[in-house]
Amino acid sequence: MSGEGLVTDASALEPDGADSESAGTGAAAPTPPAEAVAGTGPDGAPSEDTFPRQYARTRRLTLGEPRTVTVSPDGRRVVFIRSRGGSDPIGCLWVLDVAVAEDDPVGGERLVADPLVLLVGGDDDLPPAERARRERAREQAGGVVSYAANATVTVAAFALSGRLFVAGLLSGVARELPVEGPVFDPRPDPLARRLAYVRGRTLRLAELDGTSRELAGEEDPEISWGSAEFVAAEEMGRTRGYWWAPDGSAVVAARVDTTPVARWWISDPSQPDQPPVEHAYPAAGTANAHVTLWVLGLDGRRQEIWWDHGALPYLVDVQWPEPERIVLTVQSRDQRHIEVLAADPATGVTTVLFEDGDDVWVELAHGAPAVLDDGRVVMTADHEGARRLVTSSMPLTPPELQVRGIEAVIGHTLLFTANPVDDATSVGLWRFSDGATTEPLVTTPGVHSGWGGGRTVVVRSSTLEDERSVVRVLGGPELVNHAEAALVRPSVTLLRGGNRAIATAVLLPNVEDGAAEPEGPWPVLLDPYGGPHAQRVLRARNGYTTSQWFADQGFAVIVADGRGTPGRGSEWERAVHLDLAGPVLDDQVEALHAAAEQHPLDLDRVAIRGWSFGGYLAALAVLRRPDVFHAAIAGAPVTDWRLYDTHYTERYLGTPAEQPEAYDRTSLVAEVGRAGDLPTRPLLIVHGLADDNVVVAHSLQLSSALLAAGRPHRVLPLSGVTHMTPQEVVAENLLLLQLDFLRESLGISS
Repeated sequence: MSGEGLVTDASALEPDGADSESAGTGAAAPTPPAEAVAGTGPDGAPSEDTFPRQYARTRRLTLGEPRTVTVSPDGRRVVFIRSRGGSDPIGCLWVLDVAVAEDDPVGGERLVADPLVLLVGGDDDLPPAERARRERAREQAGGVVSYAANATVTVAAFALSGRLFVAGLLSGVARELPVEGPVFDPRPDPLARRLAYVRGRTLRLAELDGTSRELAGEEDPEISWGSAEFVAAEEMGRTRGYWWAPDGSAVVAARVDTTPVARWWISDPSQPDQPPVEHAYPAAGTANAHVTLWVLGLDGRRQEIWWDHGALPYLVDVQWPEPERIVLTVQSRDQRHIEVLAADPATGVTTVLFEDGDDVWVELAHGAPAVLDDGRVVMTADHEGARRLVTSSMPLTPPELQVRGIEAVIGHTLLFTANPVDDATSVGLWRFSDGATTEPLVTTPGVHSGWGGGRTVVVRSSTLEDERSVVRVLGGPELVNHAEAALVRPSVTLLRGGNRAIATAVLLPNVEDGAAEPEGPWPVLLDPYGGPHAQRVLRARNGYTTSQWFADQGFAVIVADGRGTPGRGSEWERAVHLDLAGPVLDDQVEALHAAAEQHPLDLDRVAIRGWSFGGYLAALAVLRRPDVFHAAIAGAPVTDWRLYDTHYTERYLGTPAEQPEAYDRTSLVAEVGRAGDLPTRPLLIVHGLADDNVVVAHSLQLSSALLAAGRPHRVLPLSGVTHMTPQEVVAENLLLLQLDFLRESLGISS
């Protein structure tokens, strides 16, 4: 849940990505409203499109956009993944030759790897590890979805259907290495002499002639080498489990022992002939996997890296920047202490490079720590109320700037993203350089991120004005973007609502050119995420497309980022400590009432929808505040935080044994009992039965409590669907079903 980040291209009640491989059959599709029905042409294809259909078909308007960018250290090449069109889910590997593109942007792009050519028959036969990786990363597409390059970015490796492929980024030629698979997470060594990859629970080496051998593996089925454990991939942002030495002579790899972790079983009731899938799930307060780190020499030598696992059990990050020094980041179970360690690969002995502590929690930031070429380690830490770049505990950025993450290291320089502490709606790209100075590279209103190498900086920008995101070489050409423009036209008014100046977006129905502006008052739909680690109120157009579609159906849609959401400084984020319910819900109510002071809103017809944390918030709203909220749609809600994972939940609530009151006051199941004689409001609960992140037990336990209390509600189970979006027809009709439910619940005629 914590990996969801800036929600610039997503709706609040769409699962966190579209996975074509894990798509299920779902529930029976509702009959679409008349205005949403499209005709068909002679070939059976739609002759006219609708936004719900487009949104599903384009994986939330993300297909065809350049992504997963790497810039070579000399700045001459930009490597990226892009599909051929806005409806094409098959990612291809491309290279932009910067010098050529300066004269001919399109001619500067070269197709390096096309899965339709390399892999006849498609990319459907995925190994379990790859399916799990895509689920953790909320991966929406197929084909080439990730790759790894050598140090000079001249060779790349990737997997298709569990098979290993390598591509020459200079020659533009890709070929298969027929190794023993299935292959997961292949990575060339820095000198491009050989590759490593994960096969099941083992870590293997592959030579360029296709021969392979095991580097590490054990008979014990609970032990794996070279892969990230569940909480690392889901909550810490660490999706890999091994790293090459700079000279390619060794690998440092994680050894993961899941023996202590409780076993949960995920089944598909729609297929009773299939056995349930065993899942090692570390629920709050229970045991985590035991993770150790080992240097594995290609000559068979092994050396464990030593640190205090009892005090610092979480392995957050690993880098091997120099032959004689491995840099690793470890964190305490209560997340109040973090250390960056230097390890000697020959002896395994570690020394502390940086440490940080906090009475509440230490926040992890994307890309931190960064190791500069001169050996300095740049970290992020909260000082004077803001997250700042620091080195040797000395702040490098001012307290007025909230650092969001480190994007790239270029020699003695690094790129980072940040926003003013008092306004998180725009995120700029900044540079920290040799003289310990910071300077803005891109600060125009919008959301910006970047990559760099040599003198080349590539920037991705999303604004309220641009129909698509723009990926461009700073001061140079744009990469071609095939993403479709949305069939809706977001018209966003940004407010700072209430006493806490809550960032709020208001969307009203668009009208045809020349038509009279309707007067309202409008029935209201709150469309938040609302929780930690995800932000929705941003100056980025595609973040509001689904909200605008609902607005165009006759609603005033409100999106608000209250306390606990990122970007507004340390105190704002930590306001939800030991209470993920009260401050979050209070701020939604405050934002609603502040918006009603400026817009004609019908406060007697207010609904709320959300997915994941947003689903939790939606259900909480109608249970705790039925005086304000009159209907809710709760998608994949966390209903009892005891059922969610250790790293996310314990950061905010502690453990159930230490803080039972915090778990009780934030539990939706317990909230049903506290609701007493409060009015019952229509509630639709939607949940994927194959969800291994927020398991369906959450919704089933809530439904059981509601039934026992005599509270009517509806449950929509999605067969075969995980925490991500189901197949196109289900994703499309899920939007239409929600619209029907909202109209019915609020008494709105269609």
